[in-house]
Amino acid sequence: MEMKINIIKYILLGALALPLVMSSCSEDRMDEINKNINDPVDVSAKFIITDIITRTAFNNVGGDINTYMSTYVEHEVGTHNQLWDAEHRVNQPHLSSTFNNSWVSIYNALRDAKIVINKCSEGGSEEGNYTSLGIAQILAAYNLALLTDLYGDVPYSEALNPFENKTPKLDKQQDLYSEVLKYLDEAIVNLPKGDVSAVGGQDLLYSGARDKWAKFAYGLKARYTMRLLKVASNANATLEDVIAFANQSFTSASDEAAFKIYNAQNLNPLFDFQWSRDGLAASKSLADKLIERNDPRLRRNFVDADWVQIDNLEPGSEAYDLLAVNGENEQIQYTYNTSTFVFSQTAPTLLLSYHEILFLKAEAMQRLNKPANEIEGVLRAAVTAAIINSEKSVATAFTAPTLAPYGGLEETTDPIEESEIEDYLDNEVIPLFTANPLKEIAIQKYLAFFGASGESTEMYNDIRRWKALGGVNENLVELKNTNRFPLRLPYGNTETTTNPNVQAAYGNGQYVYSENVWWAGGTR
Repeated sequence: MEMKINIIKYILLGALALPLVMSSCSEDRMDEINKNINDPVDVSAKFIITDIITRTAFNNVGGDINTYMSTYVEHEVGTHNQLWDAEHRVNQPHLSSTFNNSWVSIYNALRDAKIVINKCSEGGSEEGNYTSLGIAQILAAYNLALLTDLYGDVPYSEALNPFENKTPKLDKQQDLYSEVLKYLDEAIVNLPKGDVSAVGGQDLLYSGARDKWAKFAYGLKARYTMRLLKVASNANATLEDVIAFANQSFTSASDEAAFKIYNAQNLNPLFDFQWSRDGLAASKSLADKLIERNDPRLRRNFVDADWVQIDNLEPGSEAYDLLAVNGENEQIQYTYNTSTFVFSQTAPTLLLSYHEILFLKAEAMQRLNKPANEIEGVLRAAVTAAIINSEKSVATAFTAPTLAPYGGLEETTDPIEESEIEDYLDNEVIPLFTANPLKEIAIQKYLAFFGASGESTEMYNDIRRWKALGGVNENLVELKNTNRFPLRLPYGNTETTTNPNVQAAYGNGQYVYSENVWWAGGTR
C-alpha cells in the first residue's frame, strides 16, 4: 500500500510541476521532445522502392485479385466460402467489398511511387537519382495499368492526396493509358543516367541493374501496346510495335521480373491463401485441355486430397472424377484434387515473365501473317520456357518447408526433361498450330499462365481482349463455366461509400457483367 501511495504522490507532484516545466521549455525543444524517432517523416527513395516492389508483387499481382481471377479463367475452381461464391457468381463478383483490399493496396503503391518520382525529379530532395526515378516510373506505370485494366475509369489525376481532394473525379481509361505509356518512355530515358545514391540491394527485383529494368520497361510496352489493339487506329503498326518492343525486352528467363524472396516465413501468396483457407480445387476444364494435347504437365501439376501426385488423370479414372466441374462443383473442402501449385510455398511471383514476352511476339507475328516457320520458332521457345517455369514451381511444392513436418507431398513422377518437351512440341503443339495458329498460341499461353507465378490476372486481361476482338478470335480459349463472366471488377467500398463520383459509377455493381472496359470496346 505504501508503494502505491508513493507512486500516486509522484504522479501528483509531476502534474503540479508540469506548468512550470512547460513555461520554461522553448517551443523548439518541445517539438524535439514530441518527435517519435521511430516514425520518420522522410524516408530515402531506395527504401520506399523496396516497399513498392513488395506490395506490388505480393498484394497486387499475387494476392486476392489473382486468386479470384484464377477461378474466372478456370485455372482453378473456387470450392469454399467466398471463392465458391465467386465460382458460382453469388454476390462476390459485384460486391464493392470483395476487392477493396486490393483497390487500397494498388493506390498505396501508386502514392508511394509518386513520392519517389517527386523526390528524384528536378528540384526534389534526391535530384540526380535518375535510375531510382526510372524504377519508380515503371512501378507507377505497372500499378496504374493494373488498376485501370481491372476497374476501368478510376480516380487518378485528382487522387493520391486526400488532404487536397477527398472526392477525386474518375479519369477515362484512354487518358490513363496515355499516362502509363508516358511513364514507361520517361523511365527508359532516365534509367541509364545512374544514381547519386545507388538503390542497390533495396531493389528486390534487379538490385539496381539498369539494363534489366529497361528490358522490363520494353516488355511492359509490348504488353500494354497489345492490350490496345482493338482501339488502335492502325492495327498493323500496333502489332509491329509489339514485336519491336518484345525484341528489346527479355532474352532469357534470367531477365524476367521475378519476386523471389519467399521462404518458410514469407509465403508465396497462392500457397498462403490455400494453406489458410483451402478454397481452391483442380479445374476440370483446364485438365481437359492438357489431356487433349497429351501434355506432359498433366502428370506433374495435380495432387489428390492425400497429398499424392496424380500420375493418371485420364477420363474414367477415379482421379479424373475428383476434378472440380467448373461452375457446378460442390462447396466442400479436402475432397477434390488440387493443383500442385497451391503447395508451391517458395515459388516466385512473376511481374512479367520471359514466356509472356515470347507469346506476345508470336501472337503479333501471327496476326501480321509472318512466315509460319518464324512464328513456330518463337512459339517453341515460349512453350519450352513455360514448361521450365512450371517445373520450377512444381519442384518448390515438393520441398515446401511448412509441409515438411507433415511428411510433405508425395512425388510419383519424374521431372519433365528437354527431350519430352521436344516430343510434345513436335507431335502435339506444332500440328495444332498448323491447323489453327492463333488458337494454339492462345491456348499455350493459357496453359503457361496456370501456376504459382501470379499470371492468372494477365490471362483474365487476355481473355477479355481476345473476346473483344471478335470473329474467329472469340473462342480462342473456351471456358466451361456457364455462369455469367465478370467483365471487370467492382470499385472498392472505401470509395463507393465516401466519393459520390465513384458511388455513382458503381450503382448496384451489376455493371460488372455487362460493361466492357474501354480497350475491350466499352465506354468506361
